[in-house]
Amino acid sequence: MEYTHLGRSGLSVSRLVLGTMNFGQDTSEDDSHTIMDRAHEHGINFFDTANVYGVPQGEGVTEQIIGRWFATSGGRRDKTVLATKLYLPTGTWPNERFMSALNIRRAFEASLRRLRTDYIDLYQMHHIDRQTPWEEIWEAFSVLREQGKVLYFGSSNFAGWHIAQAQEAARSRHFLGLVSEQSIYNLMTRWIELEVLPAARHYGLGVIPWSPLHGGVLGGVLRKQKEGGASRGSSGRSVSTLARHRDTLERYERLCADLGEDPAHVGLAWLLAQEGVTGPIIGPRTVEQLDSSLRALSITLDDSTLAKLDELFPPPAPNGAKPAPEAYAW
Repeated sequence: MEYTHLGRSGLSVSRLVLGTMNFGQDTSEDDSHTIMDRAHEHGINFFDTANVYGVPQGEGVTEQIIGRWFATSGGRRDKTVLATKLYLPTGTWPNERFMSALNIRRAFEASLRRLRTDYIDLYQMHHIDRQTPWEEIWEAFSVLREQGKVLYFGSSNFAGWHIAQAQEAARSRHFLGLVSEQSIYNLMTRWIELEVLPAARHYGLGVIPWSPLHGGVLGGVLRKQKEGGASRGSSGRSVSTLARHRDTLERYERLCADLGEDPAHVGLAWLLAQEGVTGPIIGPRTVEQLDSSLRALSITLDDSTLAKLDELFPPPAPNGAKPAPEAYAW
C-alpha cells in the first residue's frame, strides 16, 4: 500500500480510501466486516463514513456496523484513520440537521456512541451551511478539539470560495482549520479543477474524490453489457449518462483495452496522478471488488495516455486546461 499525508497535516493515510456507504444497504453486516478486515490486510487505513449512511436513514446504521466491528477487536480502531460527517437530517426536528453548535454537539456524541470510540480522526462537514456563521462553527469545533475528541476537520462538497471563507475564519482564531475537501471528481466530472482544486492546493487541503468512476459508468459498463453481466453503471441515474456519452465511453474502453488495463483501474489511476489528490474513495460491495481496486496503485499513466484522456474528457476551463481565474479572464 502507498501512503501520503492528508493535505498539509502530518497524518499518514492510504492512497485508497475505503468508502462504507454500501454497508447496511447493499452489503450485509457480515460482508461489511469481512471487507474491513481485508482492507486492513491490504494496508488500507483510511475509512470514510457518515452519520446518515445506511437504511433506514437517520439511525446511523453504517456507523453502527463499523462500531460493532471495532468492538470485536481492540486493535482495529488503532489501525484506522476514521472519518465521518454531519450536516444532513438525522430526524424531523429543526436542530437535527445543518451546522449549528447544538447539532454539532448532538450529532458528534451520537456518532461516537454508534462507532464505539472516544474520538474521531477526521470530522467532516457533509455540505456547506449558508446560514450558520463560521464563528459559531469553528467555536463548536474548537471545543471538540480541545477535549481531544476530534483531531482534524474536513469539508465535503464545498466550492472554492467556501474553502477560502472557512480557512480565513479559522486563521482569525489561530485554528488549524480544514485539512481536506471531499468532492465529486472523476474523468467525466472535472469541474473542481476550475476553483476547488486551486483553493485546496493553496490552503494545503488534501482532496478526497468521491464517485471516482461516475457511478460505475467509467468501470467498463459497455464491455460488461456485451458480456451479459450486471453493471451498476447501467441502472439508475447512470442510464441517461450512458446514453449521452456512449461514443466517448466506447473510445475510453478501447483505450483501456489497448493499455491492457481494466477501465475502472485506469479511472482510479488517473485520479491518483492528479496533483493534490490524497486518494479516491472506493466503495466495494464485495471483497472481490476491493481486491481488484488495488491494481490502480500499480498503474503509471504516461504523458501520451494522459493527453488522450484529456481529449476524451476535456478539462472544463474554456481557455484550455487552466484553473481559475485564468480560465475566465486570461
